Amino acid sequence: MAVKMDPIIQSPMTPQLYRVEKVIRETHDTFSLRVIPKDDSGARAFQPGQFNMLYAFGVGEVPISISGPKPSGRSMIHTIRDVGTVTHALHGLKKDQTVGLRGPFGSAWPIELAKGYDVVIMAGGIGLAPLRPALYALLEQRDQFGELSLLYGTRKPEDLLFTEEFEEWRGKYGVQVKLTVDTADSEWHGNVGVVNTLVQRVTFDPVNTIAMICGPEVMMRFAVLELKHCGVPEDQIFITMERNMKCAVGFCGHCQFGPAFICKDGPVFRYDQVKQFFGIREI
Repeated sequence: MAVKMDPIIQSPMTPQLYRVEKVIRETHDTFSLRVIPKDDSGARAFQPGQFNMLYAFGVGEVPISISGPKPSGRSMIHTIRDVGTVTHALHGLKKDQTVGLRGPFGSAWPIELAKGYDVVIMAGGIGLAPLRPALYALLEQRDQFGELSLLYGTRKPEDLLFTEEFEEWRGKYGVQVKLTVDTADSEWHGNVGVVNTLVQRVTFDPVNTIAMICGPEVMMRFAVLELKHCGVPEDQIFITMERNMKCAVGFCGHCQFGPAFICKDGPVFRYDQVKQFFGIREI
């Protein structure tokens, strides 16, 4: 009598092998990896705002938000700053080399909740990368939303990401794209200052607005304050956190954030649910 075997369930701690399709240089210290499963089966479905753990063999792994393409695509894109040992190893990968991937993990941006609302997206630096899939999802259903605004700031003009997409977002979809930099050069003719100064330069109905924010924590704190000052309710403001994530499944406890775990309960949080812990580095 044949013995029926249970199907093998892959552990969430076991990386899947992905092949590097393309390495894209974004800025002097930031690059994007477009990867696809080595068996060419198509990338796992993800929701805007989720992240993967990328493993550089022989070095280690890091949590990286998915920056594209659209969730139905065969591949996934991760936009990464070369700031540490693992990210430097990932930066050294070439086309057709192998990377380990676990995921996707975590919570997502509230696309369905935002239907019928104006949407304000605020990003600082590489924080635009985790928000780009949300923009794609909003633009796919453009008629389901009111005013769409992207407020984006970086330290210098050359640090701006995805600039080739801004004109399409403006012209084809009517997105209010406003940019700012901390330090301008002679060729920059735009706004100079922090991101929250851009809020007053776009049109939206505060009471009927969903806000999505990603960037350095100090930037997000001031962005939240500005939105609240304009009248956006706290329960309609969403932020994303990537603090101290190690295992991505809540085993190690490194990313505990008050009663929550960033990897399991986040990285996207509704602001009013975490405001008592937000900005406290010791937590």
